[in-house]
Amino acid sequence: MDLPVISSTFFLTLLMMIGLFFFIRASVKDRIQQIQLLPTESEDILIKKLQQYFESRAYQLTAVDPEKKQVSFKGFVQPSIFLAVLLSLLAGVGFSCLALILFLLFPNVDRLFWLLVLLAPLAGIFYWRKAGRWEEILLRVVSRQDSPNLVKVIAHRDELIQLEENLSVQTVD
Repeated sequence: MDLPVISSTFFLTLLMMIGLFFFIRASVKDRIQQIQLLPTESEDILIKKLQQYFESRAYQLTAVDPEKKQVSFKGFVQPSIFLAVLLSLLAGVGFSCLALILFLLFPNVDRLFWLLVLLAPLAGIFYWRKAGRWEEILLRVVSRQDSPNLVKVIAHRDELIQLEENLSVQTVD
């Protein structure tokens, strides 16, 4: 094959590997967000509903601070087997592409480049170790003078999405 074609393909493969590295690293990133809920009844009733909801999702009540009007929950988030396998497969494909290009660029070197594929399971192991973690959910009543009080919920983005889907709550921007 022509050297400019192989070298440009090598460059594109390196870019793909960089993107794969950041994709794997982003799979374990904390994505803490907050939403504000407008209670249709009193904020005490909404907080009781939220407490029941989070306890049904295996979160435990850890602290109640009546002075700050704040409630904290803590729960362990399990890593996904599917995502661990998917990341390992993607890393395997990426390392296979890199090994093939390196083999074409340096044909004199023995087939040692194919040993790069053995690094692929490290992506799944990395995800598995970092994704299983304790997460905290914080509920706080925010007082407003001109309108009803709001309930601020600070939690992981996925947990907030599930909350909005499962409970009929009205959010405020």
